This record gives sequence, C-alpha cells and structure tokens, in this order.
Amino acid sequence: MRIVLLGAPGAGKGTVAKLLTEYDGSVQISTGDILRSAVKQGTELGLKAKTYMEKGELVPDDLILEIIEERIKAPDCEKGFIFDGFPRTINQAQRLKELLKSMNLKLDAVINLDVPKEVILDRLTTRRTCSNPDCQEIYNIKSKPPSPDGRCLKCGWPVIQREDETEEAITKRLEVYNEKTAPLIKYYMEEGLLHNIRSLSSEEIVKEIIKILSESGNKTC
Repeated sequence: MRIVLLGAPGAGKGTVAKLLTEYDGSVQISTGDILRSAVKQGTELGLKAKTYMEKGELVPDDLILEIIEERIKAPDCEKGFIFDGFPRTINQAQRLKELLKSMNLKLDAVINLDVPKEVILDRLTTRRTCSNPDCQEIYNIKSKPPSPDGRCLKCGWPVIQREDETEEAITKRLEVYNEKTAPLIKYYMEEGLLHNIRSLSSEEIVKEIIKILSESGNKTC
C-alpha cells in the first residue's frame, strides 16, 4: 500500500501506521521521527530543523522533501509506504505527487483521522517517550504506563515528556495544523483520494483502511 495518514497531532497516525506495517510489510515514514533523530544526533539537517521544531513551527519544505525522496527510494519501500505526518502543506502534497510521478508511482488513498480536540489534548499531555534515540517507545501514563520508576519497559532508559507535548506547545501545534495542514483535506478530496475515518480505536481504523484499499482495487490488500 502507498497511503498518506492525515490528522492533527495526537490523532493516532503513528499507532495506526505501525499496525499497517505489520499487515503487509509496507514501511512507516514519519518525518517527525526522522527529524527528532537528526536533532538528537546533531546532524547538519538536525541543526537546521531544531530552531523550527523548538518553536512548534513547520520545518521548511526543501528540508522535508530531501528526506522523503531519499527514504522512498530505499529498497525496503518497494512493498509500499505509509506517510505519517507528511505532507503537511499543499505545496508538499503537490511536490510529493510530482516526485511519485517521476518514479512511476501514485498514492492509493489518503486517510483523514478525525479526532476531537479534547481527546487530542488528553492524549498528548499524558504521553511519554523513551529517551533512547534507538528506541523511542511511546507510553501513556493512563493507558500504557512505563515502569513505576519512569523507565522504558523495552530498553530501561528514562521516559520523558517531550517539549512539544506540554499543553502550551500542543495548543500552538494545533493552531499551526489548522492553518497549514487542514487545507490538505480539501486538496485530497478534490484529487479523489480522501477518506474520513471517525474512530478512536486503532484496530477499527486499520480494518476500515484495509477495507477501503480492497474496494479501491489495491491488490496488496
């Protein structure tokens, strides 16, 4: 499958993407994870992106597209890929379309995860992330807590609340999303690719996506 997952921060795109990779071997492509790793490692790209990310602003398109092109040309993407958090603007969507066309590829579908704002705020303010850059396991102090002493159950590193997941930072991220990314819903609707899913269950969302792809004639599902 080759799909885009749309939805505000905290809508559950990452969880859904991981479940879909287990289904057919498609690769999850999360620009957020790639950028955070680059910042942690202090790479040239990471240093450029850091100033934008700390302010809760979007990283410029040229930096993002450079990452995306290199990633989807990797051998493990031959089975398919699931974009999680990309594209975020109309310009990125148009450039992605051009890039895929140059590779004789196209998207199978665009899935918009429609989640209420109050649910998003609750999810993100209670979310914690493993501080190990090679792990990055996600926890929730309500539904999926780490160890009693605040450590990752997989690798033992301390879990942290990311700077962009405080209530103030989340509010800023939602404002940026509504201004820059929400118009993608209209764009992909006009492209005939958009499917809205209103569910808080990741498992149900995955089932619905597989059904959508099957009905659209995607042979991998």
